[in-house]
Amino acid sequence: MKYCSKILLFIGCFIGITCMAQTNEKINLEELFESLSEELPEDTDLSELSEKWQYYLKHPIDLNKTDGMELIELQFIDPLLIQRLIEHRQVSGNFINTLEIQSIAGFNTRLVSLLLPFVKVREASPLTGNKFKDVSHEFILRYGRPLEQTKGYQITDTTRSRYLGDPNRFAIRYRANLKDKIRLAINMEKDAGEPFFRDKQKLGFDFYGISLIVKSIGPIRNLVVGDYALQFGQGLSMWNGLSFGKGGLVQNTARQGIGVKQYTSLNEVNFMRGITGTLQLQRFEVTPYFSYRSIDANVVDDSAGTRVIKTIAQSGLHRTATEQRYRNAAHQMTYGLNVLWRYNRFKIGIHVNQSQLDAIRLRGAAKRQQYDFEGDVLQNISLYTNYTFRNAHLFGEYANSLDGGSAILLGSIVSLHPRLSTVVLVRNYRKNYHTFYGQGFGESGNTANEEGMYAGLTYQLARKLVWSSYMDIFRFPEAKYQADTGSVGADFFSQLSYIWYKKGQLILRYRNRLKQTNYIGQGQTESGLVNSSKQQLRIEFQYKLNTTWTIRSRAEANLFQREYEDNSLGYLFYQDVFWKPDIGKIQLNARIAYFRTDTYDNRIYAYENDVLYASGFGMYHTKGWRAYVNLRYKINPNLDIWAKYGVYYYPDKDTIGSGLEEISGNRKSEIKLQLRWQL
Repeated sequence: MKYCSKILLFIGCFIGITCMAQTNEKINLEELFESLSEELPEDTDLSELSEKWQYYLKHPIDLNKTDGMELIELQFIDPLLIQRLIEHRQVSGNFINTLEIQSIAGFNTRLVSLLLPFVKVREASPLTGNKFKDVSHEFILRYGRPLEQTKGYQITDTTRSRYLGDPNRFAIRYRANLKDKIRLAINMEKDAGEPFFRDKQKLGFDFYGISLIVKSIGPIRNLVVGDYALQFGQGLSMWNGLSFGKGGLVQNTARQGIGVKQYTSLNEVNFMRGITGTLQLQRFEVTPYFSYRSIDANVVDDSAGTRVIKTIAQSGLHRTATEQRYRNAAHQMTYGLNVLWRYNRFKIGIHVNQSQLDAIRLRGAAKRQQYDFEGDVLQNISLYTNYTFRNAHLFGEYANSLDGGSAILLGSIVSLHPRLSTVVLVRNYRKNYHTFYGQGFGESGNTANEEGMYAGLTYQLARKLVWSSYMDIFRFPEAKYQADTGSVGADFFSQLSYIWYKKGQLILRYRNRLKQTNYIGQGQTESGLVNSSKQQLRIEFQYKLNTTWTIRSRAEANLFQREYEDNSLGYLFYQDVFWKPDIGKIQLNARIAYFRTDTYDNRIYAYENDVLYASGFGMYHTKGWRAYVNLRYKINPNLDIWAKYGVYYYPDKDTIGSGLEEISGNRKSEIKLQLRWQL
């Protein structure tokens, strides 16, 4: 009887969303990237996430086998919904079709359309033939460069700051995968301006990364040698790699640490290099780890001859003599242990670690740095937990740096109705809490000197209409960047999304960010705090005209207000076109944009399409035009080529940029070429 009811349910789902599965390969990854990543710095490498998504597009997650860990890796499903999906399978039996997920409370139209391409329902087939056929290889070679020469390449005086290398950018990526049991990842990268096979870069690339992961070796759940990332609890003590905060996915505030994973990004900071693994002992997961790696730092000898670190660099760039001097100037050894205990829907874990530098780190002289870490040894301990009970998911973490302060975060996700889900999160990070690897949820990006409360909701007003909103109120007890005394602020966000299955969507968004910043009045010598606000309004329309053509349009405007100053405005209009024929080897997308902003405070960021695994956000500032075109040509089933050309045009400028990045003229353009070979 239960099986018959599932058949009827599937038929109902099929009638409600006819042919929806046919759109699986046409997922709007750009929307997901923008929703997750809009709070990240514009130069952040997002390949870590895009590579994972591409893997699950090619190897969808089996809804009848997953324990939820693969769904966590997708980053856009909250833990309460993952638990509901697993419980639905336990109560109703195995899924008979992926469309069945729309019957689970909380899986609204937008979420279902995003999830479907990543999942499948399929019976396992026995292994036959040569197992080596299950080995897959992927090799990617990427090249890029700006077409205009910046000032940093024109300087020939060796006593002045200048770029030591050429403007070419190179990246090589190699992946080998044996049925997801053994995976090898190799990365090589040279940034623009860095020397290549000369000077201090006689080994060629500026960055080399390699990692090997082996899964399911008896009680060993996974073992990683080389570069790896650790993600535990809510990220107050240990969280490597990407971390996402506020944005269009309101419930994404609850971190879902997956423990150990390979580090495959080209970001040159915030990762481990050494060995780690997770041992499964019944209900316990034990993860010891060891890491030793070089870091970029300004290291000098003090008057007593002791090596001291004045600053730690985070850019990963080594273009000038100064940046070369900072390169690998210090070393950091980190080791620790994480123990997690699971019992049904309850988890509790404890994490301890110690980091040791080979030089004494000094805190800076600025007011905002008066409570920063100083020394060469830092120890952290944290306790974290989460529990799912009926329609509620509770989570939290308490962390302490043994040299001083503490940090705490508590939150809940509650489904008040099948169409209404809420999230509440409170945080208190003390001014003297120190961590090298923490990335707790917050406004400032530093897991210190911040208190706040976040509340949000997602409400499905109708089958095709979803409303998301949040309010975040925060306080900085002590000085921070651009505020020399304690300050307060707030962030309000509201978004309506109307979705047509297979066709498109319409999004209306409003956001208002309130802050306090330094201000020096006329005739004054010391700064005080003034209130400022930035209101943003966005309208976006995306529509699939036919099986070949899709269009996307956006209009965005903002109003910046600061006490004692004139109001300033900024706006952006762009039109995207996507051409993807059902039959053929060529795919193409292009953008034309017009923007105008009165001040730097009005700058606008927008996601831009790029070659595979190379995505990011363009900054639209002052007055001008932006255009780009992406082309993909599939030579054969194993070989692809991508090409991109992009240009900024500023009609009212004679120079663009400043310092070593200054360009003479009113045009700034770049090209990228990429080759992928798969076997």
